[in-house]
Amino acid sequence: MSRRPTASDAALACAALLLACSAEVKQPVAYNHRLHVGKLELACDLCHETSTSGEVAGLPPLSTCATCHGEANGTSAEERKVVEAVRDGREIPWARLYELPRHVYFTHRRHVATARIACERCHGEMRAQARPPPAALVALGMNDCIECHRERGAGRDCATCHR
Repeated sequence: MSRRPTASDAALACAALLLACSAEVKQPVAYNHRLHVGKLELACDLCHETSTSGEVAGLPPLSTCATCHGEANGTSAEERKVVEAVRDGREIPWARLYELPRHVYFTHRRHVATARIACERCHGEMRAQARPPPAALVALGMNDCIECHRERGAGRDCATCHR
């Protein structure tokens, strides 16, 4: 027989639901969102291919980078790393900035494709970043999710997100 969640369970879940990884993240390449998303106006889902169709947004596969970086477009050392990876057929080991607790169900497809929530709402102004941030720009918690659901008239039953 399962018990009903208590207020302390909710507080614990809220604390556990900090979606950003707590440790500082170092990316293998200093990807320039300001250049790619800001100046070149590439859409987020060009690199994060499953952001409109899957649970996670996904990290860019080498084939995506190879589209433009089979040859150098500039002279930066960071781009050189990408060109070498493409040449060697070596995937770039991107590190995730966000990690959901195992008991939380979230799908980018439902939020991005169906509800049409802009990436910036949860991820902040990545387009302004010339270097990868060491941590998530927005530290989300359960209250942020509940507030957004309230604003949009979305379900707020615990079982909607907690499995």
